Amino acid sequence: MTARTRILPPLPERMRPASLSDYMGQKHLVGEGCVLRRMLDTGNLSSFILWGPPGVGKTTLARIVASDQKREFHTLSAISSGVKDVRDVIDRARAERNSVFAGSRPSPVLFIDEIHRFNKAQQDALLGAVEDGTVVLIGATTENPSFEVINPLLSRCQVFVLQPLDADDLNLLLNKAITTDVILSTLDIEVKETEAMFRYSGGDARKLLNILEIVVENCPKDKKIVIDNALVSSCLHENVARYDKGGEMHYDIISAFIKSVRGSDPNAAVYYLARMIDAGEDPLFIARRLCILAAEDIGLANPNALLLANACFQTVANIGMPEGRIPLSEATIYLASSPKSNSAYMAIAAALEEAKKTQAASVPLYLRNAPTKLMEDLGYSDGYKYAHDYPGHFVDLEFMPEGLEGKKFYEPAPNRHEDNLRQYLQSCWPKYYGTLSKEKD
Repeated sequence: MTARTRILPPLPERMRPASLSDYMGQKHLVGEGCVLRRMLDTGNLSSFILWGPPGVGKTTLARIVASDQKREFHTLSAISSGVKDVRDVIDRARAERNSVFAGSRPSPVLFIDEIHRFNKAQQDALLGAVEDGTVVLIGATTENPSFEVINPLLSRCQVFVLQPLDADDLNLLLNKAITTDVILSTLDIEVKETEAMFRYSGGDARKLLNILEIVVENCPKDKKIVIDNALVSSCLHENVARYDKGGEMHYDIISAFIKSVRGSDPNAAVYYLARMIDAGEDPLFIARRLCILAAEDIGLANPNALLLANACFQTVANIGMPEGRIPLSEATIYLASSPKSNSAYMAIAAALEEAKKTQAASVPLYLRNAPTKLMEDLGYSDGYKYAHDYPGHFVDLEFMPEGLEGKKFYEPAPNRHEDNLRQYLQSCWPKYYGTLSKEKD
């Protein structure tokens, strides 16, 4: 490149749209008749928060909104701004509104990037100005606002969800950059394949344009540049997965993983396992979740599941990664393919609920030990029957406290293993579990 072109901003900045007509993606918000477009068409602009992954146009959309409505635009970054900066902007806006020269000038737009990084005090400082319309707040966040934004501020704002750009949007953006950019339009560029570029960009417009710029800069400019998957891969050493181990993507993927195993889909389960491994998730975190799942969702339908999940945890702890991916895959497929029962989970949940309500319920005297003469004289252990002294190692004795006689928490699920448990319990406790049918007898 010449010295003149080097001073130009990066390609994503050069391609930043200035109007809705040039804006890519988010048709569900800015398309004809959609919520944000209606807001702009009527001029009734209210505060809102843009929630979406990086590179989908949050900042650009905020600028377009302010420009479309001819409003003054103030921008703060939650990374570098504090309460004082917020109050300075609000004080200036309030002074301008109260000025005799203000006339019918609309309230300015205050755009706060990474608003989820503001602490409670910083967010509290916004409440009054948003409430009385001193400023129109537009926040941008990559994190779930319901977790990161305080409820009083959230109640004063609409939340608009932005999605990663799809292949059609990425194609339009790519073609527009090649044909209209001040530098790229002067070069002979042919895009032969797009799969690698789209895969590496992950629906992120900024990342796509950065990739395009890197690829072009790595090619000689005196002949035709043919972009294919091999060229893109050779220019990019590694695709950094968009996965924040402390953020929402972490919870989304582990949730999909657990639900896929619970839903007996080994293919989806292994796919989400691969997503976590590829993104560098802690393998012991995955193994712990498999242990919990084995007890909660498989339980007594296949008691061996918990043994295998625990063996997986110990193996991964001992051998580490990358070999740990193999026992993780084995355990995941085994658990997904196993019959399911949450009867043990439901039993302890019901028992805990009952225990909270009956904390004062006394253990029957005959179930108590009598280690002293006084306790023996008081009737402790009197009337207890040792089960192994009776036929079938069973004795019909009430073990529940008074008031809970006949209370049932465990309900065997219909599966091969728990059907055997049900038959045993029916033979021991017909008052709880009914009697066996003649066929089963």
